[in-house]
Amino acid sequence: MTSTVHPVDEVLPAGKLTALGLQHVLVMYAGAVAVPLIVGRALNLPPEQVAHLISADLFVCGLVTLIQAMGATQWFGIKLPVMMGVTFASVAPMVAIAQSTGGNAGAGLIFGSVIGAGVVSIIIAPAISRMLRFFPPVVTGTIIAVIGISLMRVGINWIFGNPVGPTAPSVPNPEHLKWLAEAQAMAGAPGSSLPAVPKGFSVLPTVPNPKYADLSGAGVSAVVLISILLIARFAKGFIANISVLLGILIGGVISVAMGLMNFDKVAKAEWFTLILPFDIAYPVFDPIMILTMSLVMVVVMIESTGMFLALGDMTKREITQDDLTRGLRTDGLGTLIGGIFNTFPYTSFSQNVGLVAVTGVMSRWVCVAGGAILIVLGVLPKMGALIESLPTVVLGGAGLVMFGMVASTGIRILSNVDFRNNKHNAMIVAVSIGVGMIPLVAPNFRQWMPHSIHPLIESGILLASITAVALNLFFNGAAKDNSAAINAARQADAH
Repeated sequence: MTSTVHPVDEVLPAGKLTALGLQHVLVMYAGAVAVPLIVGRALNLPPEQVAHLISADLFVCGLVTLIQAMGATQWFGIKLPVMMGVTFASVAPMVAIAQSTGGNAGAGLIFGSVIGAGVVSIIIAPAISRMLRFFPPVVTGTIIAVIGISLMRVGINWIFGNPVGPTAPSVPNPEHLKWLAEAQAMAGAPGSSLPAVPKGFSVLPTVPNPKYADLSGAGVSAVVLISILLIARFAKGFIANISVLLGILIGGVISVAMGLMNFDKVAKAEWFTLILPFDIAYPVFDPIMILTMSLVMVVVMIESTGMFLALGDMTKREITQDDLTRGLRTDGLGTLIGGIFNTFPYTSFSQNVGLVAVTGVMSRWVCVAGGAILIVLGVLPKMGALIESLPTVVLGGAGLVMFGMVASTGIRILSNVDFRNNKHNAMIVAVSIGVGMIPLVAPNFRQWMPHSIHPLIESGILLASITAVALNLFFNGAAKDNSAAINAARQADAH
């Protein structure tokens, strides 16, 4: 008797679910903890509160992942293999708030704007989902390709280090930092004629970072990449499906042997922490900040639309307007929950979309297992510290595989677009990808533009999405129904 269970709904054995879920967690962990680290430090919160931000973030990541992958009532959850994490699109406005109002007061403003944006996102989700007919294969394939290409920057920076400047990585001159520290001490001494250092003064990066592109780190990334390729080529069944996890574990062992990984953070971390609402600050609702964060969420929801369509293609499940509404509404619900638990806006993590393509495992219950693991990591800081100790160079080798698979999904969809009889389609793809590359190639292109629009133009994915939709409307017009977008997956697999 042939099983009628769709691969997305297949429940795997507990051991496989745990291993595959852990693989998803390892892939997203670095991105998940980066935002609370950045925002916590921008707010000048004490170390224990920054640590609590990370724990609360992991807890909410897991909770919202369960809602998105399992579904909650008829209103929430797209029921696809989706992992939820903090969106980097929200970092710029939150850091701006932190710089103008630091400490717990600034945190209250951030959490208030996050809660307000979550409510707005839940309300507008149906309207965003009605845009599905504007996403035929030529648009969807372009957006998904740009998502993969944009993510490559993340993977490459994992390998070589995160640059500070727009073109070359650099650090402040140590002599300048020493002088500044001495001047600060003298200015604070009784009877000193030196004026106090201005608030917010900082030394600009000027010295090349000697640790950038360190060959030992690049070598670890190469070993991880080669290990994944060898396992995927020669292993069979379940072992092949966890090739990324095994590659990361191999990289971790090598890092420990080379002294690149230590367990100091694990020793210092607590065994258990309780995640409670409003534990750091109570929300303060500012209409302008809520509007700004809501605009960020519109960006996030448009990006999520592309990712949901990519998952629909990979899993061979049709994505209807109702499906999109539930998925986008969950982005809003996750953001609302994040604000209540003093964390940040949430979205579907694109890193994990690539993992679905690499492993071929379509079961959403794998992500349910990943969500449960995240909840455990959130309440057991020692476990979270263990994973956080993993060097990013280990994740870099895996990133090249996963993010490249996202781009290849977009290319596969585009391979079924009619370029021969419709020359305009090539123009749509060419210009949209070019516009989408602007923030990657020239990250400071917006420096003379109004700061109010920076959150809307710093995402290459959003710029490519807007450009592709607009050019498709200009050249091809809007489709009369949603069939072209819904059937993009079937078209991609038909040849």
